[in-house]
Amino acid sequence: MSKTIKVALAGAGAFGIKHLDGVKNIEGVEVVSLVSRELEKTKEVAAKYGIGHVTTHLDDSLALKEVDAVILCTPTQMHAEQTLACLKAGKHVQVEIPLADTLKGANDVVAMAKSSGLVAMCGHTRRFNPSHQYVHKQIQAGKFNIQQMDVQTYFFRRTNMNALGQARSWTDHLLWHHAAHTVDLFAYQASSPIVKANAIQGPIHPTLGIAMDMSIQLKAANGAICTLSLSFNNDGPLGTFFRYIGDSATYIARYDDLFNGKDEKIDVSQVDVSMNGIELQDREFFAAIKEGREPNSSVAQVFNCYQVLHDLEQQLNA
Repeated sequence: MSKTIKVALAGAGAFGIKHLDGVKNIEGVEVVSLVSRELEKTKEVAAKYGIGHVTTHLDDSLALKEVDAVILCTPTQMHAEQTLACLKAGKHVQVEIPLADTLKGANDVVAMAKSSGLVAMCGHTRRFNPSHQYVHKQIQAGKFNIQQMDVQTYFFRRTNMNALGQARSWTDHLLWHHAAHTVDLFAYQASSPIVKANAIQGPIHPTLGIAMDMSIQLKAANGAICTLSLSFNNDGPLGTFFRYIGDSATYIARYDDLFNGKDEKIDVSQVDVSMNGIELQDREFFAAIKEGREPNSSVAQVFNCYQVLHDLEQQLNA
């Protein structure tokens, strides 16, 4: 494909904006349609980014013949259904993490993606952050092997707000959203499937209906282990912090930045063409479309993550 890839983006919230900022740096790609639930706010965002078509219904965007691909930044509970709709409409699709909030949803998407021949990718951004890419390259070169990952995912969300401090219309989830990042990254970096997983959770929030604290243990087939602590009750510092403990070094990853075990910063500016993990994720999506290949973080590649999440949910509900 040599022509400009024309894109519809669904979800003009905090993460949708991150994708719009990333896409504007990528040649040969144009966002031509913006979908979100509040029309006036969506029009404001569209005007800022020069997007001509605005709607509150995904079907309107899918009906546009010029749309080649869709990026879904919508509520978790809509991901599987909307991804299937995009594939049925003949559109390549990148859905933000998580792929689904049930194992059945994830399985349905993988099956349809396989039969469609279209590029279907899930936004497992940690695979693309320069910090984690650096570690991955060390592993691939045989210079580093993971013995343990220690991960903290901490936010302060006792009320249902998004990253911009705006009220959410849906409920976020520690297991099906935030744990998905680490479950997938651990197996990806260890280059070994997860063979054992355990989880415990704290009290259920009386109005949000979800656990606000959770602890997960993972073990890969090659013996590497991972401990993940998650909380919506943590009043700072906020974010996700990864400690890689290996046979030759210790690395601490904080989103796109990387440090050694002595907290000395490692230069990762030359790892890829950008320091923005979301932009790199989008670049992979569009490159796969143009080259007619499976992308890194395809729905098929990340499916095992959702099998593990399902198994953990069964434990927590037992």
